[in-house]
Amino acid sequence: MRYRHLLSVGVAATALASISAAPAHADNTTNATNPWLDQRVMNMAHSGGEMEAPTNTMYAFERAVALGSDMIELDVHSTVDEQLVVIHNATVDETTDGTGKVEDLTLAEIQTLDAAYNFVPDVGTDPDQPEDAYTLRGVRTGDVAPPDGHTADDFAAPALAEVFERFPFTPINIEIKGSGTLDVASFLRTARLLADFLNASGRTDVIVSSFNDLAVSEFHGLAPQIGLAPGTAGIAAYFFTGAKPIDGTVALQIPVTLNGWVKIATPKFIARAHADGYAVHIWFSGTAPDDEATYNELVDACADALMPARPALLERILDDRGITRPGQPGVDPCA
Repeated sequence: MRYRHLLSVGVAATALASISAAPAHADNTTNATNPWLDQRVMNMAHSGGEMEAPTNTMYAFERAVALGSDMIELDVHSTVDEQLVVIHNATVDETTDGTGKVEDLTLAEIQTLDAAYNFVPDVGTDPDQPEDAYTLRGVRTGDVAPPDGHTADDFAAPALAEVFERFPFTPINIEIKGSGTLDVASFLRTARLLADFLNASGRTDVIVSSFNDLAVSEFHGLAPQIGLAPGTAGIAAYFFTGAKPIDGTVALQIPVTLNGWVKIATPKFIARAHADGYAVHIWFSGTAPDDEATYNELVDACADALMPARPALLERILDDRGITRPGQPGVDPCA
């Protein structure tokens, strides 16, 4: 979804054929210094697993980690009081019972809202289902009892600081968000706040990404110790021309397909990225089905991590196949 607005299907198909046939150019320095190449195969729960739990909530993150996910993937916006809040959209309207732009609200105002309001199990966020489909609606507001082991606060939009406090030893992938594609200032503001936060945290088991390359560059200049995944332009340049992305890049985070049928996440592309010293993490978000067949296909294509909306399903597949995991021996389908 990040790339559809930039690239036509015809151009993408031509470039794909050209680049897939191009020889790989190894970068031994990058290979030797990129620790994320050793972190595979990761179950990297996308927004905590948005088809299995309310997106970007502490409940989703706790559930994903408990079932075996190796890394949390989340999104951050900045609030009017310059706090980093974990939420995907630029407004609170789609996922909560509130309304308004994140950048116009305080963190406290956002955290009063029910972040599970429009969540439907096995579907995800959908405001158009029958009332009884929303089984977790009202937990945040005290109208429904929380699941065992959880509190109402686990169904709010958490502050990034709260996620770091709750998961001090779980790697975290953070996507910098903005209020709109053309509002570059909003991306840069969040990038600066995130750099300050991560510098103070002292943690480096983090990857920072954004579809806005200016935000990635701004962040890197302020927190160069943190690994990056490039934005839309960086990925497009590498995909089409082979141009290396920004210094500090440790992972290429790509969709499965472009426009639903031009395959990006191919074995040839992944092998080329590996030869150049980059891990490859694959997200779905409507670019391919979050299903067993697709997960197996991408594991066999040598992806280093998948960002599933169904982390429990991916976990079962990895376990059933005995696939190698970070720090754990197992079957390497690409050995």
